Amino acid sequence: MTTRNIHAGIPFTDDDAAIAAALENLSIPTLMLSMLHMTGDPEIIRGELKPQGLFLNEVQGYMSEEDKAEVRRLALKVICDYRDGGCKLPPPPGPELIQEMMTWLVCAEVPEEYIPMVLEEMELDGIDARQVDFSGLSEKARADFPVVVIGCGQSGLLAGIRLKEAGIPYTIIEKNPDVGGTWYENSYPGCRVDVGNHFYCYSFEPSDHWTEFFARQPELQAYFKEVMERHDIAPQVRWETEVLGTNWNEDSGTWSVNIRSANGKEEVLTARAVISAVGQLNRPKLPDIKGIDSFEGSCFHSAQWDHSVDYKGKRVAMIGAGASGFQIAPTIAPDVAELTIFQRSAQWMFPNPDYHKKVGPGVQWAIQHLPFYGRWYRFLIFWAGCDGGLESARVDPEWPNQHISISENNDFARQMFTDWITEQVAGDTELLAKVIPDYPATGKRTLQDNGSWLKALTRDNVELVRDDISHITAKGVVTADGHLTEVDIIVFATGFETSKFLFPMKVTGRDNTVLSEYWGDSPAAYLGITMPLFPNFFCMYGPGTNLASGGSLIFHSECQIRYITGCIKELIDGGYSSMVPRQEVHDEYYQRTQKELEGMVWSSKAIPHSWYKNSEGKIHVLSPWRLVDYWTWTREPDIAEYVME
Repeated sequence: MTTRNIHAGIPFTDDDAAIAAALENLSIPTLMLSMLHMTGDPEIIRGELKPQGLFLNEVQGYMSEEDKAEVRRLALKVICDYRDGGCKLPPPPGPELIQEMMTWLVCAEVPEEYIPMVLEEMELDGIDARQVDFSGLSEKARADFPVVVIGCGQSGLLAGIRLKEAGIPYTIIEKNPDVGGTWYENSYPGCRVDVGNHFYCYSFEPSDHWTEFFARQPELQAYFKEVMERHDIAPQVRWETEVLGTNWNEDSGTWSVNIRSANGKEEVLTARAVISAVGQLNRPKLPDIKGIDSFEGSCFHSAQWDHSVDYKGKRVAMIGAGASGFQIAPTIAPDVAELTIFQRSAQWMFPNPDYHKKVGPGVQWAIQHLPFYGRWYRFLIFWAGCDGGLESARVDPEWPNQHISISENNDFARQMFTDWITEQVAGDTELLAKVIPDYPATGKRTLQDNGSWLKALTRDNVELVRDDISHITAKGVVTADGHLTEVDIIVFATGFETSKFLFPMKVTGRDNTVLSEYWGDSPAAYLGITMPLFPNFFCMYGPGTNLASGGSLIFHSECQIRYITGCIKELIDGGYSSMVPRQEVHDEYYQRTQKELEGMVWSSKAIPHSWYKNSEGKIHVLSPWRLVDYWTWTREPDIAEYVME
């Protein structure tokens, strides 16, 4: 435990002019809460200067320029007084005032049930409450419980950190030569995150040096590498090594994990538990198009971008225009000779003018030095994308015209998104007909947009094709009407094998049950983490845990690894060799989840194609649950829900 709360800020001696310059970049409502911490005076937030509303990605609270200027003037004096007083803080706000500060910042009552979750997320006391305490267990007992973690993306790295803190021996198996998972593999032009970076990072490892509010891939991968190095996780990672399969040994209560290194050497590791941290979006999916292997030019998937191929001045076909294509096209369009985009269905896009915005130096300075500025800013962007979007995704069965929208709120979103698209197309009726989706808003992944996508489509060298593809020839792409588009490069932005969890590994549990066969096309797990017949096998980002209405996968991962380490603690403490969820517990959770999903927009019959759906049109990848519910359920395992042996 450090003597100073890291979130309270590093003391500083910057002059008045430097401080005044820094204030120009800041979120004014967040700044005011930091001022309260510096002064201990709650009247700062009880006057006329206050935010007027909250909306996703809007961090200024709809305050007027005059009010923001007045806050900066007041803040300069407060910060200079704080500096001149040696950067000493008054007693921290009590629970009632903290709750008042939350409500004030987000312009709405924060329900009582959310307070513990939010306080834990913010860590205002400097304590990482998500770390499971193993201190009551002997070193020998912990040493006798080796764990294998599959994958070193954000969830696998997190698992390694938590296991190391617990004193549990572990080995991470990673198929790539470096950390980051999807943020290592996806290096295509324009690749960036669509969750605000000051929330899309570990709660206990905030970063003060993001250069963009929605960082690009190199900076994201660098963040995970920096965290890995700070926690010294790399020595426990087997790089460029794949897991071929795992087998449960009932007699010894262990898993045999078959691995193959880059040189082709195979080896078997023994583990008391296995944590799968392979993710859902890591195995590229190529479309089933006739002649796909006949093309004579360069051809690759967006997640396997061939950087040896120079696309400048070339004719490029991009097949697929979902999340990755949405980022690729505007990035490469200015440099290619021609860009032809083949899109099966249009995407709804969410207006975010700041999507490519740089982080001003004042933000970095404030997070480093102003007490709790970074934590309140994290809460601000977290709350705007918390559980409000989930209710908007719920189907109102009485609402008419379900093929267009599924509720009053959803219809409002459809109209807002339509207006955003229409105003950018500027009277091009032919293009407008192609880019307005014909299904309910938010039914598929809704994309962040700052205008770059439609601006790219209006370029003279860019064409959007909505016709079906018939086949691919040596020279290019042929559509159903027989038209050949000759190109030099084909990029497949066609997503991933989302229903094939843990593919292509063969996981064999009790009674020689193979997990891929047990699941079929309908993968399921209790809380997305554990399955009957597969003892001591835990999933991170498992079935039913992808988020489509808000939140962050890192938040979910922190919930999951706390639950998993809690399970490991129960196994060690109770002297158990194995645990599996009771069949009835697993099945009840699955049925409840499916019933909930059936009432959400993602299941709409107006959406025939979506990576959310399996071949039968059912959804097994998404979570229909509020973040606060999932957080509550995963705080610690209830062993009454498990068969412990």
